[in-house]
Amino acid sequence: QVQLVESGGGSVQAGGSLRLACVGAGYTHTTTRMAWFRQAPGKEREGVAGIWTSTGGALYADSVKGRFTISQDNAKNTVYLQMNALKPEDTGMYYCAAGRSGGVWDSPPVYNYWGQGTQVTVSS
Repeated sequence: QVQLVESGGGSVQAGGSLRLACVGAGYTHTTTRMAWFRQAPGKEREGVAGIWTSTGGALYADSVKGRFTISQDNAKNTVYLQMNALKPEDTGMYYCAAGRSGGVWDSPPVYNYWGQGTQVTVSS
């Protein structure tokens, strides 16, 4: 059973930065892709960034390209999301997800495991 624990959320002003971390336990060979999703009140969960654990290749939502960076530290079983130049529209609950490669990276159903989330609030 894979367990994911997110941390690093908080409240910042627009233009500020935060770094989220997702520590995983119980990884198996079937967990080959990790991703960060976010969900604002009243909105659907959306993919922010995804990373393939074997290659480090990453993809981003258009709304965060150039501002967010996803990375991994395999020795620590940790995936990070560095968020710079934050905007009020980045506000939401951020979730870490793990699953197998295949399917569209930003589609929630393709991920088998989810963390509890960490709140990010950006004020103008």
